[in-house]
Amino acid sequence: MPQTTDALIIREYNNIGEADRFVAALTRDLGLIRASARGARNIKSRNAAATQLLAYSRLSLVKGRDKYIIDSAAPLNVFFELRSDITRLAVAQYFCELAGVLSPREEPAEAYLRLMLNALYFLGREDQQPERIKAVLELRMLTLAGYMPDLTACTGCGQGTCAGGFSLLPNEGVLVCRDCQRTGPTGVFLPEGILAAMRHIVYAPFEKCFAFQLGEDSARQLAAVSERYLLAQLNRGFKTLDFYHTL
Repeated sequence: MPQTTDALIIREYNNIGEADRFVAALTRDLGLIRASARGARNIKSRNAAATQLLAYSRLSLVKGRDKYIIDSAAPLNVFFELRSDITRLAVAQYFCELAGVLSPREEPAEAYLRLMLNALYFLGREDQQPERIKAVLELRMLTLAGYMPDLTACTGCGQGTCAGGFSLLPNEGVLVCRDCQRTGPTGVFLPEGILAAMRHIVYAPFEKCFAFQLGEDSARQLAAVSERYLLAQLNRGFKTLDFYHTL
């Protein structure tokens, strides 16, 4: 019997044949799945728009031997606004690759899907900085996946405030104050505003995690720190991220 769930299409695989489409979908109820939609590459197919990359759709699924079959699909949002800006589209594709690495398989993933949808919505708005949205998505998804940094206090002395400021140790995911850093490893210095933004992203309720503002320079600095932390924690690169940096 078909199962209905909402899903975001996060990857299109190299398709076999002329008409079928093979995708990875981040679903609300089943997490990350592989699926195929018969005839969806045909422009006249009723499933064509709903199974393209970045489409948020309601899928009717039948479980097969090694993947799901998309019996029917209805688009809910296809994020057209992202396709007219190469930079924002590149960031969105990076979000999809990251979700493909961190999202759970074969178990509910509502929090991941909700985060992705909110990030894509804000990314599509011209009044929002792509760098700030990128940092929120990275840090919040890492937190969901069990890579949450400890940004509460210095790991050495335990103090939560320091006149000399704090540095982040990307590999360890902890803070060190200026005094403790003199005798320990060198980290990435975090200006007060950047640390406050990171604490907000990681610890705020979900509905508020995007609700803060930064200047352009600070947004770029926040994005650089969050990216460095992510790459250190996951110990791998991302082709879509490399492409984004060429723009």
